[in-house]
Amino acid sequence: MPAEQGTNQSVERAVAVLRALGASGPERRVSDIAVDAELGPSTTSRLLATLEQLDLVERNPVSGLYRLGLGTLPLATMALNGHPVHRASRMVLQTLAARTELGANVAVLRGSELVFLANFEGARAPKAYAQAGHTAPLHATAMGKCLISRMTGAERRALLGQKLAPQTEYTVVSHEVLDQECDAVRRAGCATEVQERALGRSSLAAPVLDSWGAVVAAISLWGPASLLGSLSAAGSPGTREAELAGMVIEAADAVSQALGAH
Repeated sequence: MPAEQGTNQSVERAVAVLRALGASGPERRVSDIAVDAELGPSTTSRLLATLEQLDLVERNPVSGLYRLGLGTLPLATMALNGHPVHRASRMVLQTLAARTELGANVAVLRGSELVFLANFEGARAPKAYAQAGHTAPLHATAMGKCLISRMTGAERRALLGQKLAPQTEYTVVSHEVLDQECDAVRRAGCATEVQERALGRSSLAAPVLDSWGAVVAAISLWGPASLLGSLSAAGSPGTREAELAGMVIEAADAVSQALGAH
């Protein structure tokens, strides 16, 4: 048992180092990695040396800084391509981005955050800030509201904590307001987010269901706040939002059907 505990601890520390490397910037110093991994500098250095031998970490010979190695790429690719939501949504997202000229994302719940599985950019979408593997807060995104929409208020509070951190001045930071927005998602079949995560950007999202009727993912359209309300040749911003909401609900339904939902 002591040997097993020691081995588990080593694995946990190595994973902490890998996550610290992937958390910020392309290359990082040992001291910064150690702080984020909550490890001592000497322990971090030893782990980095081992991970480098395994091709999971690379060291810049000039700067001495570390980055994730190419050995992580096959693992990440297999995990992503093997995910049923990713497989079911790729073509749907590509079509959605092309039709609307906006960005199209799919995300799933992981712990108290959402994690993006894929992102496609339409012609009028700004440079993506959400790539596969990136995370975002649930309460400040349209997709997040979809993912937690069928939870009870008590379940949401237990998951997110009593305090909701503001991302911008428009972020919902009240659980009572969040409860109301989740109720609206259940009624309308979609969620909206206006500059809650990033200023100048907004999104519409709809939940994806599995064969049991449970919410397993969410699909969103995102872009500049002005663009979401002004692209329609038909006229008013309300008309455009309704048009886009219909498209994102249709896309989510297509993915749900591919996952066995009825």
